[in-house]
Formats: sequence, structure tokens, C-alpha cells
Amino acid sequence: MSSSLVAYDDSEPEAETEKADDLSTSRQVSLPSSANPVQHFAPGILSTKSTYETQLTENTDNFGMNVVCEDCPEHYAPNNNSHLTSYCRRAYSSPTALCVPYKNYEQTSSSSRNSGNGASQKRTHKDSPTVPKGIRPYIPKRLRQENSSACEKKESDQSTSCDMKPDGSGEQTVRKISELIKPYLGSRYKLTEVPRSLIFHMSEHNGPVNAVQWCTVREQSHMLLSASMDKTIKVWDAVDTGGCLRTFSCHSCAVRAAQWSSCGRRILSGGFDSMLHLTDVETGKQIISSKNEFRISTLKFHPTDSNVFICGGFSPEVKAWDIRMCKVTRVYKAAVQQTLDILFLPEGKEFLTSTDAVSRDSADRTIIAWDFQSAAKISNQIFHERYTCPSLALHPRESAFVAQTNGNYMALFSSQRPYRINKKKRYEGHKVEGFAVGCEFSPDGTLLVTGSSDGKVFFYNYHTSRIVRTLSAHREACVSAVCHPVLPSLLATCDWAGEIKIWQ
Repeated sequence: MSSSLVAYDDSEPEAETEKADDLSTSRQVSLPSSANPVQHFAPGILSTKSTYETQLTENTDNFGMNVVCEDCPEHYAPNNNSHLTSYCRRAYSSPTALCVPYKNYEQTSSSSRNSGNGASQKRTHKDSPTVPKGIRPYIPKRLRQENSSACEKKESDQSTSCDMKPDGSGEQTVRKISELIKPYLGSRYKLTEVPRSLIFHMSEHNGPVNAVQWCTVREQSHMLLSASMDKTIKVWDAVDTGGCLRTFSCHSCAVRAAQWSSCGRRILSGGFDSMLHLTDVETGKQIISSKNEFRISTLKFHPTDSNVFICGGFSPEVKAWDIRMCKVTRVYKAAVQQTLDILFLPEGKEFLTSTDAVSRDSADRTIIAWDFQSAAKISNQIFHERYTCPSLALHPRESAFVAQTNGNYMALFSSQRPYRINKKKRYEGHKVEGFAVGCEFSPDGTLLVTGSSDGKVFFYNYHTSRIVRTLSAHREACVSAVCHPVLPSLLATCDWAGEIKIWQ
């Protein structure tokens, strides 16, 4: 019978202990100091493993990003003493480049070594060597968040730049005020005129253009934003030159949605790579870059709070994000598979989502009304016809909105509860045929403009629902047509072939 090499004071008498020590000495058994193993324990976790077992804990959380978005500056003051100049046609080329992904890891190091003579005794050695190379100690989530907040300012200064290709004129081209827009800044928007002639034809995108949007700041509304399936976002001078001012290559997959911020200096974009990017237009730096849980197909800024936006996509959930904290603040859950479009109602207290949910006898949950603050459903019995609605548009002056349907018509609804449909008006004549064709009201609300899958643009009279004019704009499906917010006769269109055209 062999004796144990380790003696316990509380279990062996003194005589037996001395006998065991003599026997150990006679057999010349010794343990070198290097035989004591190194143990790594997660803070706050009591381990019951043997002394000769090593527990390694690795920090694999890569999404602890808290970046503060600075407040947007005030709008630029227009210069009313300038005069008109004629259009000039000028083309720019902007090759794309690879995008550097935005990742920020908080590097901290802490180590501890625990050793002892048995499983019942463990002593901590302060002079223990450091953690072996290649092993990162476990850091609690709360500590990681505190460290990230402490280094918030440093991270903002070292934010990753999105690959950007500017033209030769640089920053002045972005901040300028077009001479053609200046005379209209001091007066109210007049009656919209139907455009008839082509002014610019821009075809630098290498894939379908999903949407275009004029800059939300009136003084900077010469800039046009486009999001494309070729993984890029472009900013154009669509009033004076028709040239490309900026090209951003932040996404690794198709860019499905892009929006101007209220200050006109930042662009929010989302795509099929499940990434959300908030990019500074002038510098190309990414103020926010965050991984979403699903592919993004639509996003909208809150109409009164520029730090909040909502995104939806290939998920039954719609999420509200706060830019200042770079995190989700509210989740809106619906029994659907995909959200097609989002529309905020006046004042932003309520919003609508259109989904792909269509039942056999009715389109239950095709359009859902939500309370923004409580995330509660207000109504999901708004549209009862068996067609999905790829886009929604709010009337600028009346309490009404329209829904583009895959039934090749647009339906009119009240924007006040219970959001009843107007059965006397139906805007039909164009074709949708499965494309995400957008629709929009003119700034004065007299015209309803929509693209068509056959490449045409249709202008409907809002009050009579009759077709005012049809414009043969593209050879491929025209998926977006937007009126200029200041100039009463300017229209931007885009198609599935990657072309953008400006009409007057």
C-alpha cells in the first residue's frame, strides 16, 4: 500500500505524518518548482477543477462599439445676391477601391496564477509570470463597456475611413450653393411643372440603382444620393454639372437603402451585408459602423429626432437605433418574414411598415401601424387586398398616404386612425410586376409620381387620379422617380440597368 505524497493536517495524526515524510525521503521522490501548473480563472467564477488542469477563457465579443455622433451643424445661409448661370455638362470618373472594415477591440491585460499543494488549498503568487503569449484573459462585459466609454473620444478620432473617391474640386463642391437654386430659396415652392427634356445622363454605376434621393438641406439640394447593387453609394452634382462628387465603397454586398441626415453632411446606409454605416460626406469617415442581425432592405430617419432611425429587412423585427449610443433602443415584432418599406407619419409618434405577409383571403398585416414610443401595434387591418406594397409615400400637406402595390396600382389611405382606404381613388396605369418601384408626391402635393417596370414614369393628378403625362425615361425598369425639393421642374429617375437621368 503506497502512501500519499501530500499530507493533510486536519485528517492525519502527527505520527503518521512523520512516517509518511520518512518514506517519501527514502524513495527520493521530489517535485520541481516548475511542476506547479498555471491556472486561469474567469473573475467571479469558482472553479472545481484539479490543480493540474488549466482553464482558458477567451473574449470573443467584437461588437462593443459605442461611438457618439456629433450634433449636426446649422444650415448654411444662402447668398441672395448671386445670379443664374447656364447648365454645363461635365463628366467625372470615380473608380472604386477596397473597403477597410470597421472594428475596434479594447486591449486590456490582466493575469493571475493560483497554485497549491492540493485541491483543498490554493495560494495566489504575486510574483507569477505573465499570461503565455497568444492567450487573452477573460474580461467581464460590464468592464468592457466601461473601458469602451472611457476611450470614446479616442475612438472617434481614430474612426475608420470609408473608401472615397472625390473629384478634383474637393470640399468646396460639396458645400457650394448652386446659382440655379439661390433664386428659389427665399420664396415658397410654386406649382410643379411636368419635365419634358433630358438634362443629364449618368451611368457610372455597374449595377442596378435601387433608389435616389435629393439632399434634405435646401441650400445643398444640388446633391443627389444614389444606392446601387454594385456595393457603392454615390453623391452627384445633379443640378450644375451632372458629375459624380463622391463614391463610397463601405459595403461588401449590395446597398439596398441610403438616406441623407437632416443636416445634409452624413449618409446612413444599409445593405445585404447586414451592415449599418453612417458616413461623413466630406471626409469619408465612418461615424458609425455596426453589424445588424439581418439583411437591411429599408431604413428611415425619425422626422423630429435626427439621432434616431428605424431599419427593417429580412426579419420579423423592425429596430429603432440611437446614433449617440450606437445601439438598438426599441424592437417592433411582427409575424412576418420581411419588411419592405417604412413610413413615418407627421410628428413621428406613429409609423407604418409594409410587409410581405399575404394570406389567402386577405392581406392581413400587409400594412401595420405602430406606436413609436411603446412599440405596440396600433392596427394591422389597414389593407385587405391580396397584394404586397413595396413602397409608401406621405402627402406633404394633407392627412393622406399612398401605398404602391404589386397589383399595378397605388391605393390612397388616411394617415389618421383608423387609416381607412379611399375606395373612390385608385392610381392605375403603370406596371410594378415584382420590382420595388417607388412612388412620391411632388412638394406641392398636386402630382403623384411613380416609376414603372416598363421604364416609363407616370404623373398622376392627386385629386382626380388621372394620368397627366407619361415619360419614356428608361429601357429597363424605372424603380425610383423623385422631384427636386426646390426647383419646380427638376426630376431624377433611376433604373435597373444602373442609369440615372435628370429631367427638366
